[in-house]
Amino acid sequence: MKISIKPLTQSPKAKTLVLAVFQNQDPRKHPFYKNLPLSLKQTISAYVRTKEFMGRPDETKVIPYGTQAQTLLLVGKGEFKNWSARTARVTLRQIIAIGKLHRLKELALVFEDFGTKGLSAQAQAELMAESFELAAYEYTAYKTPPPSGWPKIQQAVVFIQKPGLKLTKSFEAGKLIGQSVNAARDLANTPGGDMTPRVLAAAATKAAKEFGFKCSVLKNQQLRKLKMGGILGVARGSDESPTFSVLEYAPKGHAKDQPLVFIGKGITFDSGGLNVKPDTAMYEMHMDMSGAASVIAAISAIARLKIAARVIGLVPAAENMSAGSAYRPSDQLRSMSGKTIEVKHTDAEGRIILADALTYAKRFKPKAVIDVATLTGAAVVALGQRAAAILTPDEFFGRKIHALAESSGDYAWPLPLWPEYETEVKGIFGDVANIGNTRFGGAITGAAFLWQFAKDFKYWAHVDIAPTMTSIEGMHLAKGATGAGTRLLIALARQPK
Repeated sequence: MKISIKPLTQSPKAKTLVLAVFQNQDPRKHPFYKNLPLSLKQTISAYVRTKEFMGRPDETKVIPYGTQAQTLLLVGKGEFKNWSARTARVTLRQIIAIGKLHRLKELALVFEDFGTKGLSAQAQAELMAESFELAAYEYTAYKTPPPSGWPKIQQAVVFIQKPGLKLTKSFEAGKLIGQSVNAARDLANTPGGDMTPRVLAAAATKAAKEFGFKCSVLKNQQLRKLKMGGILGVARGSDESPTFSVLEYAPKGHAKDQPLVFIGKGITFDSGGLNVKPDTAMYEMHMDMSGAASVIAAISAIARLKIAARVIGLVPAAENMSAGSAYRPSDQLRSMSGKTIEVKHTDAEGRIILADALTYAKRFKPKAVIDVATLTGAAVVALGQRAAAILTPDEFFGRKIHALAESSGDYAWPLPLWPEYETEVKGIFGDVANIGNTRFGGAITGAAFLWQFAKDFKYWAHVDIAPTMTSIEGMHLAKGATGAGTRLLIALARQPK
């Protein structure tokens, strides 16, 4: 979608004008109102007088007018006291969703309609462009286009009181971030039969070539040499060989910096293994590599934004399938760390491949490590589908991630990770058990397992994105993957320290 910026002093000539107003705010005071034809002004006045439009949250009116097939879109923002960056994101996505529904080609909006307290003009511009891109996305790779083509908004014209170069650059950055999140959605939405570990590694390699960072792919022989028994064990039941992609972005002057290390779980299809999933739980398991998708997309965005930070991405990838060769409950897998993993359940495989990745990360002497994974259904039970889970033994680091999750729109909420939880993942016959000794607190015991392989890091956090893996009603996003984790990782890389 093209985004154009114009001064508010110009008369809007777009096909569709958007009037976004607060609850009980008179739309007739909107900057666009004065240029509307008299008949349309009378229609708006009638809506206000009869209270058919009051500016409530999610309230919209689509009003065709004129001889040029023009449209007015009235949008409610809710009460002023409840307006925030969160509600701005949802409202902007709603506007794009309505535009797509009605096959509108061009929208004109007023920048100041979407300002919020505490949000700079640059941050607001980025938020707007990002929201446009996210809402415009739809995964249609396997669908036959309709005769009239897919609904697509070609341009958003943003009228601003004081346009300038800084705002233009912020709109460009927001658009880039939105495109990167959508790239993660493309990867995660791809069916498991077409998104194997090798294809995922190829996608990482392609992104590296396109956006100017390094990528190397370790395969079976190299994984055996490194003694990555976790990844190799999980992959045993599949005809598809595992891969381990190493992505590195190091801008000029930062090649020797302590890096940030991002690790993304890359289970390209999860049947549950021999502890097979029920049919209702298996359908979306091609998206069990959403963490890997977010790492690839985030590092691509970081390179495109030319962020002054060295960042490493690690993507362990495998399928978790059932076969005569598959790993079994009660197996003992020796991980790269030397610790044995007691397999109590084969559907807790993601943490096993992440254990090897965490050990591999030590060679980079990182300043911080963040792993992103669709790890547990327990996180969904705990938090619902509107926030990922943050787990770290360092509360200060957890608060920082929480703040960045909020400001980036990649919402996440902290859960405790205390030393007491470590006792719940002690193995009986091996060093560490891959599920907890009770059926409670599964999101926490999953993180406690990972913690056993992250002890050497000053700062480490696990982000369980299972709750936000797919879109839900009210998000105004297309069905399927959300690209969860991508914006949070970009925000982490942008931090000066």
